[in-house]
This record gives sequence, C-alpha cells and structure tokens, in this order.
Amino acid sequence: MSEQEKTRRRAKASYDHRLRRMRDQGLKPPLETTETRKNASIDCGWGRLIFAETFEDPQQLAATLREEGPDRRDIAFYVRDPHVLLSCAPQELFLDPSHTYRVNLATYRPARRGHKGFHVRRLATEADAQAVNVIYQTRGMVTVPPEFFWSKRSAQAITVLVAEDAETDEIIGTVYGIDHRHAFGDPTNGSSLWCLAVAPQARHGGIGEVLVRHLIEQFQARGCAFLDLSVMHDNDQAIALYEKLGFERVPFFTVKRKNPINEKFYAGPATEEKLNPYGQIIVNEARRRGIHVEVTDAEGGFFRLTYGGRSIHCRESLSEFTSGVAVSICDDKAVTRRVVERAGVKVPAQIEIGPDEDIAPAEAFLGEHGAIVVKPARGEQGRGVAIDLSTMEEVEAAIEAARKLCDRVILEEFVEGNDLRLVVIDYRVVAAAMRRPPLVVGDGRSTIAELIAKQSRRRQAATGGESSIPVDEETERCLAAAGHALDEVLAEGKDVIVRRSANLHTGGTIHDVTGEVHPVLIEAAINAARAIEIPVTGIDLMVKSPRLPDYRFIEANERPGLANHEPQPTAERFVDLLFPLSIPQASREARRK
Repeated sequence: MSEQEKTRRRAKASYDHRLRRMRDQGLKPPLETTETRKNASIDCGWGRLIFAETFEDPQQLAATLREEGPDRRDIAFYVRDPHVLLSCAPQELFLDPSHTYRVNLATYRPARRGHKGFHVRRLATEADAQAVNVIYQTRGMVTVPPEFFWSKRSAQAITVLVAEDAETDEIIGTVYGIDHRHAFGDPTNGSSLWCLAVAPQARHGGIGEVLVRHLIEQFQARGCAFLDLSVMHDNDQAIALYEKLGFERVPFFTVKRKNPINEKFYAGPATEEKLNPYGQIIVNEARRRGIHVEVTDAEGGFFRLTYGGRSIHCRESLSEFTSGVAVSICDDKAVTRRVVERAGVKVPAQIEIGPDEDIAPAEAFLGEHGAIVVKPARGEQGRGVAIDLSTMEEVEAAIEAARKLCDRVILEEFVEGNDLRLVVIDYRVVAAAMRRPPLVVGDGRSTIAELIAKQSRRRQAATGGESSIPVDEETERCLAAAGHALDEVLAEGKDVIVRRSANLHTGGTIHDVTGEVHPVLIEAAINAARAIEIPVTGIDLMVKSPRLPDYRFIEANERPGLANHEPQPTAERFVDLLFPLSIPQASREARRK
C-alpha cells in the first residue's frame, strides 16, 4: 500500500471517528428519564449553571437565561441547537466563544510524580472563601458571597478545592466541580469543572495541573463517567494543559446572556489599542460609571477621561492633579528623601556620588554600615538597583551599572526587612501590600536558569506581561551570595531567592496586607504624601512587619500601579478623586455612615 493511500485511509478513519462522536455526544435529544429533573440549573454563587439538555423548549431556556441576577454570570451548558436558542432572544443572548473538552474517567490515569510545597484540600472555612474571592478578583472573575461557599461546604453537588502553600498557609489556587448526578439526576453520570484559577503570586509551578487532577480523581472515585469543562478558544496555555491530561474536544455549545461582565465576548475587540494593566484598570472603572474615555497613546499609557464639564488627561495613575513640582521631587530620590525627612518621616542614611566624583566615599560608607544599597538617583521599576552589597567589588560594579541609567548614584544604608507599598490617594491609604522578591522552587530536574524562565512566563501571564525576572549581573550576584549558580539543578522542593529587589517589574510578587498595617506606618505614608504635596502616590517603606511601627522610608512613586492590589478598590478611589460627582449613590451613602 502506498504512503498516499495510507494517508488517505487515516484521514477517512479520523473523519469517521469525528462523525461518530458528534452523533453520540453532540446532536442528542433532550434527556427523558423519570429521574432527571426538568429545566434544571444549580446556583454556583457566581451565577447559575443551566443544564440545557434538560430543557425541551428553547423559549423556556431563553426565559431562564433572562432571569440572570445582577452582577452574576449564568451559563447555559450543553446547548443542543444554539442557533435555535439564539433566535429566541437575539438581542439578549450570545454564543460563547469557548470550546468544550471532556476526559473519560474510565481511562484516566493519575500522575506518576507527586508534588511538593503545597497540598490540595476542600474549601473548609470562611477565610478560605475570602481567599478564593481574592484570586477570582485578580483573574477578573465573578466573586462569590463568602457565606455561599460556607453554606455549600458539605453539599454533594458542589465541590470547591483549594491549593494551600505548605510553608505560608496561603491559598494559592482553586477549582470548582459539579457532580451532575447530584445536581439534576443526570443519567449519563457526568461532572464538570469550572473556575480553575491560580494566584498570580504563587511561587510553585504545576498548581493548575494538580488541582485539575485532584478534581478528576475525586469524581472518578465517585463513579462518574466523565468530566467536562469549557475553555476560551484562544486560551492556548490552558488548552495545552487539558490535552496533556487526556481531555478531548467535544461538540457541545455554551450560551450566555449579554451583560457588562460578558461584553468583551460579544461586542468584538475594542477599537483602540490595548493599554497595559495599570491604565486598563482605570479605564474599565471609568466606563462602568459612564465616563467617556479617549485613549490618546496606548503604548505610553495615556488616556483622557471626560465627565460633565470636566476633562482630565492621565498617564495611568498620573493625572493633571499631580503638579510638575511633585513629579520632580519623586523623580529624584535624593530630593525625595530630604523633603520627607523634614516632615518627620524616618529615612535610612544616604550619600550621593555625582557624575565626576570619585567613589572613595563609598568605602567609608560601606565600612560604617556593613551592607548598603546602590541605585540611580533617577529611575523606576527597580532598574539599576543593587541590594545588600557587602564588598567594595560589588559596590564598584553596582555603581558602574547604576551610572548607565543616571550619572548621579545614591548609596544607602541597607535596612533589613520587608518591602511595604502603601497606595495613598487623596491623602488616604487605600491599599497596602507586601512586595516579596522573586524566588524559584526546585523540581529536581531543571536548572535555576530554566526555573527562572518558567517563573517569568507565569509572572508575565499573571500580570499582562508587566512582570518578569531579568537574568543579569544582579541575579547572578544574588544567587552566588546564596551559594548557587544559574546552571545548577535545584533540589526538589528547595526554594531560592533569585533577586533581592521586590519590584513587581523584576519578578516580585504582591500580597495584600491592608487590614494589618500599623497606624504608625499609615501616618508615615500620609505625612510623606503631604510633604511632597502629591494626591496619588505609592510610598515604599522597609518594615520588619506590617503590624509593627518600625520602618524606614525608601521612595515615593508618582505613578503607582493600581492593578494587582485586589481586593482593594484602588481604581475606584482614583476615579473618585478625579470625578467626585461620578461616585455611585450606594458608595456615597456608605461613606456617610
């Protein structure tokens, strides 16, 4: 048999297989058994999962979708004839651009390798529920009332799993499962997976895969026949994971109701260029309030907001409300330090080396403090910053690197502690977050360089491309100080910090601590903002703990990123500042109480 004939036969066999699968799985009549509940749906907290195969009348299914609650996301799954359903309410419904994937639980095989550093368990407490909602918010998903999770913790139809970091006890991932037999008496004994999400700051790889496997194995143990899921057609990373686990695409369709949550799926792509996450979060909040948005330069993050008779030009969180003098103060770290020190804010010891000055004073400064920080006098996003330098060789190299960015270099006393960012808007602290330096966790197979590359991909995906870990002299120095090298294979479960700087743009992670901050730290941040006379700023303090009053001021950012501070309403407070008359009535009343 010729190769051409073999190829033709394989193609025909594949085509026949797809036709059989479509007949078996796709164009099925509505379920008709005495056990199956008719017109079935289940409340999932974020909305209802509506089982379309239990509806005989498409008009009734359309009417059910019209009953969607405010700020909820109902999903009609297993729609047999989407074209007929859409014809019942063409202005209200849309065909979701997602694929359905299925794994056969009779043939699924568990992973051969285990995992370290985190474990998976069922959601058990209200604190778990709140942590899950934070992850949902960071991923742009609909949140669930915590009391709903708590009330359903022992329900047979709903299973919510969480991944918990073994070292920090943080909830770093979650997945939601539905047992169809318990939900509506499904005679096919199916199940489905929803809301798989991993925290952006998670330091471990493979969390999503482990969560999916745990859910599969739970439903497999119950005797379910299959597990289905719906995934956006362009989510290549998720699709690759599901196909790796044995999922195959099946011809089922999903229909949703048109609402603000789903708008991006049925309204088509925005006509303007895409802003980065720091501009987009503000633009989204403005549009929710009916404020007109004109993107003037997407690449630079510039946009104009207009409401009533007021029009304000912004670059992300930097607006016309911030004066040029305030920007100049923040731009020069030496000036910033002098201004806030005069206001009574505690600052570390510091010296400056000018463009033509000898670096001899650096040796005396290093000798006095034992360890120092070197950074350019002007700069942002952590570029050119070297931390915890203890030898003159390191200091000289860091000064040379900093001078490539600014001819004036700051030498600063190294203060041991944690990096705390406080976002101050209208002289109120609206968010506080610990910024932790990037680290990688070994798997026993990959080199540190490969682990950094994997972690960078995860950070980029979590932050819209804004965060990644540079592999440069600072990274190599940090590793060498810890006794490691880029080409070293890191033992499984062992973690190592790869940069001392906790800046988000160089791979750092953000962890909300707004409810824990000591009043002294809040007062210091507000005093610093008032001294600079800047209405919107990010104040960076070095602290032993957010719960303790000890601190040292590090710097002030005139254009702080308002994204990645979920669940704090940073963008809302920024738009409140610009357009106080746009504040929703409910928020106005809450502020009066």
